[in-house]
Amino acid sequence: MKIIEILPELEIGGVERHVIDLSNELAERGHDVLVVSAGGQMQAQLSKKVEHRSLPVHKKNPFTGWFCAKKISKWIKNEKYQLLHAHSRVPAWIADWASGMSGAPYLVTAHVDFGNKSRWIYRPYREAARVICVSQAVCNAMKNVFSNNTEVILNGLDTPSVTWSKPDKPPVKFLFVGRLSEVKGLQDALRAMPQSGDWTLDVLGDGPIMDELKKITQERDINEKVYFHGYVDSKVVDEYMSLSSCLLFPSYTEGMPLTLARAVQIGIPVIASNIEPVAEMAGSRDGLLTPGDINAWGGAIRDFISNETPQVRFEPDSVPTLAKMVDRVEEIYREILE
Repeated sequence: MKIIEILPELEIGGVERHVIDLSNELAERGHDVLVVSAGGQMQAQLSKKVEHRSLPVHKKNPFTGWFCAKKISKWIKNEKYQLLHAHSRVPAWIADWASGMSGAPYLVTAHVDFGNKSRWIYRPYREAARVICVSQAVCNAMKNVFSNNTEVILNGLDTPSVTWSKPDKPPVKFLFVGRLSEVKGLQDALRAMPQSGDWTLDVLGDGPIMDELKKITQERDINEKVYFHGYVDSKVVDEYMSLSSCLLFPSYTEGMPLTLARAVQIGIPVIASNIEPVAEMAGSRDGLLTPGDINAWGGAIRDFISNETPQVRFEPDSVPTLAKMVDRVEEIYREILE
């Protein structure tokens, strides 16, 4: 098949990770895959078998979107692409318009619960041949704005080459992995960390509140315990997970949290937020913490420093393999084309 995957950009994030993994695996299976985005730091992780073309598909401007749709429709007609797969809202509109211009069908993946947005924003989702939701939580939250064309396919991951082993000596090594934005909740974890004790926190990621987070560590006099490493690639993340004591996952909202899924695969203990996709993965809300509750997070972190026993356990088989995920996506592509 000849497939176009459209996402806003290839900066740091779970949507980016998903599209890269999906596109690379589809290309390995012999499909002709073109990724369209505004580019970014993660673009280099696309396989050499996957083509990338840059367009401003991240801009929330209808005129820009229409321009992108016309460009993509020409590629479809001239190069015989068969199917469009959009990721996120602006690419969904672009795919809808490009589909109307070219006749090629399109589908959309919903990666997150967008909240109570106006229903008209999601018209391209209702018009799509299929909507893939990355978790049951996303599907349930968005059922009032999507149509009955939805299917849940959990994001799959390849098998990690490392497994977790408990550090054999102090300090207790906490780890945070993710985009440094308010919805990821790292600001709350930093305010909950004790000012004394034998612990460190490695932060892997970059984002708009980096300076604010560093300021919090300085104000609380924990800056010598917290290390900001910036963006690192997935192999480095796996190594940190295998060698750290505990992953902090204080998010306010997620679709299907890939960082948490990777942590579950590798086996590192986790302190996590009580939000729908996390509870879905854990199979229970027991031991999960309210996002933003500094007292609760502080207590859980201090308890872990004392006994290094997590309050919640995740089963590794709750995370599907990348192959299983792509098998079903491939089937959906064929069903649409048929």
